[in-house]
Amino acid sequence: MGLRTFGAAITRITENRGGRPGAAEGRVVADTRVLLDNGVAISMDGKGAWRDNVFVERLWRSVKYEEVYLKAYDSVGEARASIARYFAFYNERRPHSALDRRTPNEAYFGAQAMAVAA
Repeated sequence: MGLRTFGAAITRITENRGGRPGAAEGRVVADTRVLLDNGVAISMDGKGAWRDNVFVERLWRSVKYEEVYLKAYDSVGEARASIARYFAFYNERRPHSALDRRTPNEAYFGAQAMAVAA
């Protein structure tokens, strides 16, 4: 599959939001078939559940609002370094309400993460 075909399929999938009821869904199914037929893995759990990406979407929302939108980076390198520092903060020092005010490192790695951090 050429890059133009891939780009056209992605564009149609993301832009199909209007028209008559059911029409967009039919085009999306046809367009995702182009991707699948060409070996492109679509990030779903096999059931097409909305939960497939909810955690990543929430993470990127935090990155954007707590880091990216607050900075004016002078270069790509500066942005990468700053975002890497944010991820370290996010995982090691930022308490999360969904984790009972623990950091992800504390929640998923327990005392092991605390010993390594010290």
